[in-house]
Amino acid sequence: MPDPAQNASEPAPRPDPRHNRIDYIEFAVSDIARAKAFYGSVFGWRFTDYGPEYCELADGRLTGGFHTQSAPKPGGPLIVLYAQDLTAAQAAVTRAGGIITREIFAFPGGERFEFTDPDGYALAVWNEGRAA
Repeated sequence: MPDPAQNASEPAPRPDPRHNRIDYIEFAVSDIARAKAFYGSVFGWRFTDYGPEYCELADGRLTGGFHTQSAPKPGGPLIVLYAQDLTAAQAAVTRAGGIITREIFAFPGGERFEFTDPDGYALAVWNEGRAA
């Protein structure tokens, strides 16, 4: 007969190593083909197309994307962090003085929300969630 105390001694699940780390960077671009040609020739990045408005990029360590779903944002790409619990992360952003600019929403890869930090930098937080 199995010992019920044995289950209680199992180690707690380890957190996802991506938790609270920069996980993805998105560039709003006016022309995906031009962006691919530039970054591919200069840095050797590789690309995976996901329809006419989105292309994933890979630099060998970090992934990101080019999209035409909003106007280019001179001054920097969108930094995307990963969090295991989006609701808790969103609450922490608000408590720390960040401003939520887009509530949690689903997209083909999972869910995310977007915010600005106290200096106005735009960031997002995502996880696999329930994919759209």
